[in-house]
Amino acid sequence: MRVALLQLNVSDDPAANLPVTRAMLRDAVAGGAEFVLTPEVTNCLSPSRARQEQVLQQQDQDITLAALRQDAQALGVWVLIGSLALKTGDADGRFANRSFLISPDGEIAAWYDKIHMFDVQVSETETYRESAGYRPGNHASVVDMGAVRLGMSICYDVRFAYLYRALAQAGANILTIPAAFSPVTGAAHWEVLLRARAIETGCFVLAPAQTGTHAATQGKPRQTYGHSMVVAPWGEVLADAGTDPGIAFVDLDLSDVSKARARVPALTHDRKFDGP
Repeated sequence: MRVALLQLNVSDDPAANLPVTRAMLRDAVAGGAEFVLTPEVTNCLSPSRARQEQVLQQQDQDITLAALRQDAQALGVWVLIGSLALKTGDADGRFANRSFLISPDGEIAAWYDKIHMFDVQVSETETYRESAGYRPGNHASVVDMGAVRLGMSICYDVRFAYLYRALAQAGANILTIPAAFSPVTGAAHWEVLLRARAIETGCFVLAPAQTGTHAATQGKPRQTYGHSMVVAPWGEVLADAGTDPGIAFVDLDLSDVSKARARVPALTHDRKFDGP
């Protein structure tokens, strides 16, 4: 299977972001991709809750979701929309950070709401409280794509190994980890966490990412780490997109999953224990 990871540098304007994403999707399919993946918050990356309230939409009104469903059908390709920031109608006004798998007939094959919220202080000047604006999900998702069983996640989830073990033990052979990673934590932890999740589960890891400084009409522009990656089940980095927007292509041999798991069958070696 040939996959393509789109590395984007989106602004806080969904209407301006969409043509760029659609053009890159067409280029990915022209390059032979059967499965195209976009990063977290493909529609809008904004540090301002007021700006998000202005431009975000409910799922059935979101222009990015509608357009990429149309494109998936027209191009006959699987598309993972890494995530969209969406209004929910929740009483507290919080949004959803929701990933979508779109089938080649343009249907929503599966969706997943980010479970773990990025509430951290990575430095004296860089603090995030994702849960203030987004409500967490509570349901993990594995979905069939023919020979592929896909385990879905988003960004900060990568730090919670138990989620990926559960996905793999439920049959996932590919894990998706779309992200908009902080440059500070990205430089320190991104690659090692992705490789660890691949090694622990014997899965391919596909991690499309946002990159660069993101234009903002309100609030201080966000920066993200880039380095979209594909990691093999044995832990090798098959692609690293660096820091420029673009497309990373990789041809996956799904038999590598069974080979890695046969060598180290750790998924079958769980033992109950007492304590701590």
